[in-house]
Amino acid sequence: MTRRMFIAEIGRSTLAVAVLGGLAACAVETDGSSTSSGEPDLGSSTAGTVPTSTTAGQTTTSAGTAGVDWHRVNLGFVSAYLLSRNGEVAVVDTGVSGSASAIELGLSGIDLGWDAVSHVILTHRHNDHVGSLTDVLGLASSAEGFCGEGDIDAINSPRALTAVGDGDAVFGLDVIETPGHTPGHIAVLDPVAGLLLAGDALNGSGGGVAGPNPRFSPDMVSANQSVEKLARLTFEIVLFGHGEPVLSGASQAVAELAATL
Repeated sequence: MTRRMFIAEIGRSTLAVAVLGGLAACAVETDGSSTSSGEPDLGSSTAGTVPTSTTAGQTTTSAGTAGVDWHRVNLGFVSAYLLSRNGEVAVVDTGVSGSASAIELGLSGIDLGWDAVSHVILTHRHNDHVGSLTDVLGLASSAEGFCGEGDIDAINSPRALTAVGDGDAVFGLDVIETPGHTPGHIAVLDPVAGLLLAGDALNGSGGGVAGPNPRFSPDMVSANQSVEKLARLTFEIVLFGHGEPVLSGASQAVAELAATL
């Protein structure tokens, strides 16, 4: 077993009891309540079926030398991401509680540690994305945390988070307000690498792109408007909170999806 695959298997096994196999759509609010299903009912058609990452439990994939390199920490039904540049790392989302060990293994897989983490970016307030925030910020003691203004009051954090929105940049990434799934949902774009991290504003499904899950998105009007907003951007790769990344032709796939809304 290679080091990369060892990291991948450990990353999955840390959540094996909670996941119980398969992809789950899960939104866990900060009051501790949760709902989940086995295969997500995404509530919209899948657009732009294009090549994706197909290795189960894949932890690390590089976007190349331009812009940031990206590294996926596959936690089963949800993913966190490590964005690295010149030995510095931004963690995007932290998974459910107990995910810090898998994120640490992901860091070690790119020969870095918690001291390299300078930024923690939260796409939104659901606990499957912020559940390990306290642990991650505790281990990455020099990191600053960022989230959308509309979600900041609902996120429990050991130190103050910085609210960001349209026009802001974090770690060289453009912040894009994408409300609907939650009021303060954000996505981030690296225009140099052609890389969009969509959080739950989009989902991966069947090798393509699907819209936000209506079961967990209380404002679908805003959520669909956010899809249309993302469709106006240019990017080659899109990474999701749930589902397999789309590795080529991603902005065209999102545009095709937006045209159906």
